[in-house]
Amino acid sequence: MRGARTLLTGASPVIRVVITSVKGSSPREAGAEMFVTATGLAGTIGGGQAEWQALTKARAMLAEGVMRASLDIALGPEIGQCCGGRMVLDFQRLGEAQRINHLARLDADPVPHLLILGAGHVGRALARLALTLPWRVLLIDPRAEELALAPVGVETRLTPLPEADIASAPPASAFVVTTHDHGLDFLLTLAALRRGDAAYVGLIGSQTKRARFERFARDTGDVPTAQLVCPIGAAGLGDKRPEIIALMTVQEICTAFRAGGSATDQGTIPASDQMAQI
Repeated sequence: MRGARTLLTGASPVIRVVITSVKGSSPREAGAEMFVTATGLAGTIGGGQAEWQALTKARAMLAEGVMRASLDIALGPEIGQCCGGRMVLDFQRLGEAQRINHLARLDADPVPHLLILGAGHVGRALARLALTLPWRVLLIDPRAEELALAPVGVETRLTPLPEADIASAPPASAFVVTTHDHGLDFLLTLAALRRGDAAYVGLIGSQTKRARFERFARDTGDVPTAQLVCPIGAAGLGDKRPEIIALMTVQEICTAFRAGGSATDQGTIPASDQMAQI
């Protein structure tokens, strides 16, 4: 959860707000949580007026020194939300041991990894969007000048051996190959596919480039290419702007992470050439 570690390791008192039960329709499921300080917030229980009420109550508890409370919220027109359901929230001011336990729990939760191999226009646009999601995003390139243009907050890796990062990535990672060199594209895509455990393997390009890669993969050895998504982002459905391709690629990756990497038929979508965006 983005920002939770900062709050839990900080000096300010923290209230944990968690949905303990849900009836009917609600913006989040039971177990959704957020951590609240007097000036900070990490996580969400669904936004809107319900979250505003919860945030207000949590900060009142901090001001008054209250340790535990609950709140039953009807998600109806009276609070400006039309979900129609009901949710019960639990509020708890965290002691030191509880903070440590929550930190350990958050650290143990698997965080999806996205490796973007190539820090050109599309790679940077993709990193900028992915940074807002609950993933670890790594932008990798052998060119220092391109990495210097990376969006603020994006983790970067300057390396002449990006295939080493592919090899060391955790299982069920996503790999997007969008380098400045087609030969390097092919080698890195092959390395990602050979792992056999990726959630998503995407290659920037066109249907022509996909066909060339498949011939390359056959000539190189028995490497299955069914999982490959090429062109990524359905090539923006004809819109070659990096931001559009990045947006649609993020949607593909979200689907793959949610499906555990089983959404492998996206690579057959016809689309126009992307190579001008590299």
